[in-house]
Amino acid sequence: MLLKKEKTELWFEDECHFQQHGSRCNMWIPPEDSDPIVLLAPTRKSVSVFGAVCSGDGRFSNMITSVFNAVTFLSFLKRLVNRNTSKNKIILVLDNARWHHAKYLKPWLYKHRKSIQLFFLPPYSPHLNPIERVWKLTRYNATHNRYFKELSEVRCIIQSQFRRWYKPNLTLSKLCAII
Repeated sequence: MLLKKEKTELWFEDECHFQQHGSRCNMWIPPEDSDPIVLLAPTRKSVSVFGAVCSGDGRFSNMITSVFNAVTFLSFLKRLVNRNTSKNKIILVLDNARWHHAKYLKPWLYKHRKSIQLFFLPPYSPHLNPIERVWKLTRYNATHNRYFKELSEVRCIIQSQFRRWYKPNLTLSKLCAII
């Protein structure tokens, strides 16, 4: 008897904070110009984001949240499964944050085991998770050397960046390609 093979998609998930004070990086300034002045918001406020990227076609899914815990992570998983228009099974690769292992998730994960499966990376191995590159690119495109007077400005700029990646795209596909 020939069994029909199940189609799967490989997704990588992680969480990230984008600080209101932005990020500072080296930049080239013409020698004749004076030293640049970069304003800094003296705050520790940040925007917290769950994110997942599909390694096959570069689709990106995200959810801004106020806190990372089992309840908000489950909301993100539900959103990811509901937005999966291909109806292929999702293999979600993620780190070992405590909310990823919460007992609270078990009933939902069991019920949706044909739609999604979690695969945990070894401890302390962010270099194995391509979504880290997505966070780096987001910071480069949206927050490097920028001043944000209000936290809402940070939220707007990162949402604008994320909207560009909602549909399949070559940028994230190349960035997260598995060799």
